[in-house]
Amino acid sequence: MVKKILIVLVLAGLVQGDEVQSGIDAAKKNDYKTASKLFQKACDDGKTKGCYILGTMYDEGTGVKQDSIKASKLYQKACDGGIASGCHNLGLLDYNGAGVKKDGLMAARLFQKACDGGDSSGCFNLGVMYGNGATVRQSDEQALKYFGKACTMKHEEGCINYAKLKQR
Repeated sequence: MVKKILIVLVLAGLVQGDEVQSGIDAAKKNDYKTASKLFQKACDDGKTKGCYILGTMYDEGTGVKQDSIKASKLYQKACDGGIASGCHNLGLLDYNGAGVKKDGLMAARLFQKACDGGDSSGCFNLGVMYGNGATVRQSDEQALKYFGKACTMKHEEGCINYAKLKQR
């Protein structure tokens, strides 16, 4: 019976096959060369979690030469594939102009997409943008909304900023 369930899960695509997990295992052993190859293969095979993790490696220069341009392309694939954290990280690159043209409005759209996808940092950064009026129209009401969402998702700074804004 267990074997039958496993086969169904594999056929349904619910168990990733698994360059991603093998890459994670390699990275835990500090074998970043193997990890990056496995994540690249996973990404090429449409496993967007592999794109996201490899993007993070390039973004931070972990086990590979730091390359914001490669990171942005990988985050874009991850974001397009439904990885909310990929949207958030791409938003950070857009906001800072790292590897892509600096574009605050695009960053806001990406933070929104990340927030809508359940990424608390996307909600938090959108709250910051609305609170400061950074490339979006300043709105305490919108800032409060997004800090509240971040707080609901257990983002500590989101909770702090929510409480501060409520006291005004």
